[in-house]
Amino acid sequence: MIEEIRIRDLGVIDEAVLPLHRGLTVLTGETGAGKTMVVTALGLLLGGRGDSGLVRAGAQRTVVEGLVDLPEGHAALVRAEEAGADTAEGLVLVRSVTADGRSRAHVGGRAAPVGVLAELAEHLVAVHGQADQWRLRRADEHREVLDAFGGPDLAAALEEYRQVHTELLGVESELEELRAAAAERAREAETLRVGLERIEAVDPQPGEDESLRAESDRLGHAEELRTAAGGAHDVLSGEPDGGAGGAGVVEALAAASARIAAASANDAALAALGTRVDELRYLAADVAADLGAYLADADVDPARLDQVEQRRAALGDLTRLYGPGVDDVLAWGSAAAARVTELEGTGDRIGELEERAAALGTRREAAAAVLGEHRRTAAEALGARITDELGHLSMGAATVTVAVEDTGRYGAEGREAVEVRLASGPGTQPRSVTKAASGGELSRVMLAIEVATADAVTSVPTFVFDEVDAGVGGRAAVDVGARLAALARHAQVVVVTHLAQVAAHADRHLVVEKSDDGHVTRSMVHAVEGEERVAELARMLGGSGTRAALDHARDLLGRARA
Repeated sequence: MIEEIRIRDLGVIDEAVLPLHRGLTVLTGETGAGKTMVVTALGLLLGGRGDSGLVRAGAQRTVVEGLVDLPEGHAALVRAEEAGADTAEGLVLVRSVTADGRSRAHVGGRAAPVGVLAELAEHLVAVHGQADQWRLRRADEHREVLDAFGGPDLAAALEEYRQVHTELLGVESELEELRAAAAERAREAETLRVGLERIEAVDPQPGEDESLRAESDRLGHAEELRTAAGGAHDVLSGEPDGGAGGAGVVEALAAASARIAAASANDAALAALGTRVDELRYLAADVAADLGAYLADADVDPARLDQVEQRRAALGDLTRLYGPGVDDVLAWGSAAAARVTELEGTGDRIGELEERAAALGTRREAAAAVLGEHRRTAAEALGARITDELGHLSMGAATVTVAVEDTGRYGAEGREAVEVRLASGPGTQPRSVTKAASGGELSRVMLAIEVATADAVTSVPTFVFDEVDAGVGGRAAVDVGARLAALARHAQVVVVTHLAQVAAHADRHLVVEKSDDGHVTRSMVHAVEGEERVAELARMLGGSGTRAALDHARDLLGRARA
């Protein structure tokens, strides 16, 4: 609910504070005192169009502040927090308009676009005035009112429809994507198969490119390697090819070992050196033997070299296409094989989705039929209830119907278009409620709708009615007040009125008074209670200060309380 509104320099209002409470609050005052400016202030606070003409003459700007108390998790509170608002001590809204027409907004202490205020208004206040209707201005809002009025059975049917509809849309979207990409997938699969066939024909082995490279280097330098190994073997063994042998390293080490052995018995240090010479002799002999074995196997085979180069060329063709190395080619092949399996399964997936879409389509049709039936039943009851309420608001000849028409198109909320329609009298054609009524009738129609749905519809927490009683008097005015009081049992209601019969039903009565010191005209707002309230009601009855008017005012208060 709105706890407080502060207004500064708006029209004739110099500065005013409106403390609002739960229940029904009425705002009264002399014509021209500025009652409607309070509604204008609320419109500014909730994102309405700012106009420099609203700024009080001589002031630099008009400022409207509002403190709103909302339960945790309320949609308006969530949206405000998304905008960065601080809501720890309630939601504070501020709107200012300068004399040159510039407009600014603050939400919870943070600057925000004016559009954010308008978004919050959707969840905070419904304003009903002769020139400005904020409820049922969109076709979707007619449906929302009906769905909320329909109760848990309709809600369950709507939820079932939404679930099936959402699931079906997801399946149809996937189907569309698969079908649109079928040709592209076929081309991709064919390209991958060609690559897999190339790899399969070559049949590369892990690490094969590296091993063949090493073998190619060895075979390509076989003669140079043989010469080097032979020379080293000759040096170690002393057996050069094709010539008389001389002493080799092995022989020289053997001779050195023998000489040391002959004398080492007398010196441990020399004996240790002899042991090291022996180690060198054994190692040299082993290396000479290995070099001999290498020379024996080092025959150059031109045919083998040609085979290696051909194999390397075949592997090179693969690595140019599918990876820098054979291992990369094998990894590509593994991924490509998996992708081909996935692509080949697309046809099966399409078939599965088509069957699923058909089943979901049948379920959605059945769910839509159930939802439509619930809506038509609720529409009949809602129309009758609103019409009955109008009978208490001096519009007994008017009839309200809630039209539920099957569009044949499946939308997110069902297949029906819903519209609340009003026939202002016998023989008149029902039209959309926001077009069929005019002037004060429109506010009364909206009041009838709000009262009729108050115990069923989860609605905004605050309702504002501006001149809802225009064109009404006598007993009908008393009924209007009673209906506003009935609505106030479910929500916060603020009413601008000129009828004492309506004001008598208020839980809180605020009076707008205008003062004129000969130079400046100002308006202020204050609450009246007790005899002050009786006096205000008497003024509204046209007999200010007379005993008859005061007695009449007291009688109205008594009957309203009863």
